[in-house]
Amino acid sequence: MNDTRLPELPSGDESAVRTLHQRVLEGWNRRDGSAFAGPFAEDGEVIGFDGTRYRGRSVIAAELGRIFADHATPEYVAKVRRVRGLGAGVAQLDAVAGLVPAGAGGLNPALNSVQTVIAVNAGAGWRIALMQTTPARYDLRPDLAAALTAELRELVGPARRTM
Repeated sequence: MNDTRLPELPSGDESAVRTLHQRVLEGWNRRDGSAFAGPFAEDGEVIGFDGTRYRGRSVIAAELGRIFADHATPEYVAKVRRVRGLGAGVAQLDAVAGLVPAGAGGLNPALNSVQTVIAVNAGAGWRIALMQTTPARYDLRPDLAAALTAELRELVGPARRTM
Protein backbone atom coordinates (compact mmCIF):
# COMPACT_ATOMS: atom_id res chain seq x y z
CA MET A 1 0.00 0.00 0.00
CA ASN A 2 1.38 3.42 -0.98
CA ASP A 3 1.41 6.22 1.57
CA THR A 4 -0.08 9.30 -0.06
CA ARG A 5 0.39 11.63 2.89
CA LEU A 6 2.62 14.63 2.38
CA PRO A 7 5.98 14.56 4.15
CA GLU A 8 6.52 16.25 7.50
CA LEU A 9 8.41 19.51 7.34
CA PRO A 10 11.15 19.84 9.98
CA SER A 11 10.48 22.72 12.39
CA GLY A 12 13.63 24.57 11.32
CA ASP A 13 12.44 24.50 7.72
CA GLU A 14 8.97 25.63 8.74
CA SER A 15 10.50 28.57 10.58
CA ALA A 16 12.63 29.47 7.55
CA VAL A 17 9.57 29.47 5.27
CA ARG A 18 7.57 31.60 7.73
CA THR A 19 10.49 34.06 7.83
CA LEU A 20 10.44 34.37 4.03
CA HIS A 21 6.78 35.40 4.12
CA GLN A 22 7.41 37.83 6.97
CA ARG A 23 10.31 39.43 5.08
CA VAL A 24 8.16 39.95 1.97
CA LEU A 25 5.44 41.69 3.98
CA GLU A 26 8.00 43.78 5.85
CA GLY A 27 9.44 44.88 2.49
CA TRP A 28 5.95 45.87 1.36
CA ASN A 29 5.26 47.76 4.58
CA ARG A 30 8.57 49.64 4.25
CA ARG A 31 7.65 50.38 0.61
CA ASP A 32 10.96 48.86 -0.52
CA GLY A 33 10.81 46.87 -3.76
CA SER A 34 14.23 45.29 -3.26
CA ALA A 35 13.37 44.17 0.28
CA PHE A 36 10.05 42.76 -0.96
CA ALA A 37 11.80 40.81 -3.73
CA GLY A 38 14.78 39.68 -1.63
CA PRO A 39 13.27 36.38 -0.39
CA PHE A 40 12.37 35.22 -3.92
CA ALA A 41 14.39 32.79 -5.99
CA GLU A 42 16.19 34.42 -8.90
CA ASP A 43 13.41 33.14 -11.19
CA GLY A 44 10.64 33.42 -8.58
CA GLU A 45 7.20 34.77 -9.39
CA VAL A 46 4.57 36.86 -7.66
CA ILE A 47 0.90 37.10 -8.62
CA GLY A 48 -0.64 40.19 -7.08
CA PHE A 49 -4.09 40.95 -5.71
CA ASP A 50 -5.20 42.23 -9.12
CA GLY A 51 -3.81 39.23 -11.01
CA THR A 52 -0.66 40.94 -12.26
CA ARG A 53 2.21 38.46 -12.58
CA TYR A 54 5.88 39.40 -12.24
CA ARG A 55 8.62 36.89 -13.04
CA GLY A 56 12.17 37.15 -11.74
CA ARG A 57 13.53 38.73 -8.58
CA SER A 58 14.92 41.77 -10.43
CA VAL A 59 11.61 42.37 -12.25
CA ILE A 60 9.69 42.01 -8.97
CA ALA A 61 12.01 44.52 -7.27
CA ALA A 62 11.74 47.02 -10.15
CA GLU A 63 7.98 46.78 -10.54
CA LEU A 64 7.27 46.99 -6.82
CA GLY A 65 9.67 49.93 -6.57
CA ARG A 66 7.70 51.66 -9.32
CA ILE A 67 4.40 50.92 -7.56
CA PHE A 68 5.72 52.25 -4.26
CA ALA A 69 6.96 55.42 -5.96
CA ASP A 70 3.60 56.05 -7.66
CA HIS A 71 1.04 54.89 -5.09
CA ALA A 72 0.35 55.23 -1.39
CA THR A 73 0.22 51.52 -0.62
CA PRO A 74 -1.60 50.27 2.49
CA GLU A 75 0.19 48.33 5.22
CA TYR A 76 -0.13 44.54 5.52
CA VAL A 77 -1.21 42.57 8.55
CA ALA A 78 -1.15 38.80 8.13
CA LYS A 79 -1.54 35.51 9.89
CA VAL A 80 0.06 32.27 8.72
CA ARG A 81 -2.50 29.50 8.87
CA ARG A 82 -0.18 26.59 8.05
CA VAL A 83 3.12 25.53 6.55
CA ARG A 84 3.45 22.05 5.13
CA GLY A 85 5.97 20.04 3.21
CA LEU A 86 5.10 19.06 -0.35
CA GLY A 87 8.22 17.02 -1.04
CA ALA A 88 11.95 17.13 -0.47
CA GLY A 89 12.92 20.80 -0.37
CA VAL A 90 9.43 22.07 -1.25
CA ALA A 91 6.95 23.71 1.13
CA GLN A 92 3.63 25.51 0.97
CA LEU A 93 2.66 28.38 3.27
CA ASP A 94 -0.96 29.49 3.55
CA ALA A 95 -1.80 32.85 5.13
CA VAL A 96 -4.59 35.36 5.36
CA ALA A 97 -3.84 39.05 5.05
CA GLY A 98 -5.48 42.41 5.34
CA LEU A 99 -4.45 45.91 4.40
CA VAL A 100 -4.64 49.07 6.47
CA PRO A 101 -4.66 52.17 4.23
CA ALA A 102 -2.63 55.11 5.53
CA GLY A 103 -4.82 57.52 7.45
CA ALA A 104 -7.89 55.31 7.06
CA GLY A 105 -8.14 54.43 10.72
CA GLY A 106 -8.38 50.66 10.27
CA LEU A 107 -8.51 47.56 8.17
CA ASN A 108 -10.26 47.77 4.79
CA PRO A 109 -12.23 44.47 4.52
CA ALA A 110 -12.49 44.85 0.73
CA LEU A 111 -8.73 44.27 0.60
CA ASN A 112 -8.64 41.04 2.63
CA SER A 113 -6.81 38.24 0.88
CA VAL A 114 -5.55 34.70 0.99
CA GLN A 115 -1.84 34.25 0.31
CA THR A 116 -0.13 31.10 -0.88
CA VAL A 117 3.64 30.77 -1.00
CA ILE A 118 5.52 27.89 -2.58
CA ALA A 119 9.06 27.83 -1.22
CA VAL A 120 11.97 25.70 -2.38
CA ASN A 121 15.32 24.72 -0.96
CA ALA A 122 17.60 23.37 -3.65
CA GLY A 123 20.57 23.31 -1.27
CA ALA A 124 21.29 27.03 -0.99
CA GLY A 125 18.58 27.85 1.55
CA TRP A 126 14.87 28.48 1.31
CA ARG A 127 13.57 30.87 -1.37
CA ILE A 128 10.11 31.75 -2.66
CA ALA A 129 9.33 30.19 -6.02
CA LEU A 130 5.78 31.55 -6.18
CA MET A 131 3.63 33.85 -4.09
CA GLN A 132 0.00 34.43 -4.97
CA THR A 133 -2.37 36.85 -3.29
CA THR A 134 -6.06 36.18 -3.97
CA PRO A 135 -8.90 38.48 -2.91
CA ALA A 136 -10.87 36.88 -0.05
CA ARG A 137 -14.31 37.97 -1.16
CA TYR A 138 -16.26 34.86 -0.14
CA ASP A 139 -19.10 35.96 -2.44
CA LEU A 140 -21.59 33.33 -1.28
CA ARG A 141 -20.38 33.20 2.33
CA PRO A 142 -20.60 36.63 3.96
CA ASP A 143 -20.20 34.90 7.32
CA LEU A 144 -16.70 33.78 6.31
CA ALA A 145 -15.83 37.28 5.11
CA ALA A 146 -16.97 38.76 8.42
CA ALA A 147 -15.06 36.13 10.42
CA LEU A 148 -11.87 36.80 8.46
CA THR A 149 -12.21 40.54 8.97
CA ALA A 150 -12.68 40.02 12.72
CA GLU A 151 -9.62 37.75 12.83
CA LEU A 152 -7.46 40.24 10.94
CA ARG A 153 -8.67 43.18 13.03
CA GLU A 154 -7.12 41.45 16.04
CA LEU A 155 -3.73 41.95 14.33
CA VAL A 156 -4.23 45.70 13.94
CA GLY A 157 -3.42 48.11 16.76
CA PRO A 158 -6.46 49.00 18.92
CA ALA A 159 -6.58 52.60 17.68
CA ARG A 160 -6.90 51.41 14.05
CA ARG A 161 -9.48 48.60 14.30
CA THR A 162 -12.62 50.62 13.70
CA MET A 163 -12.96 50.66 9.92
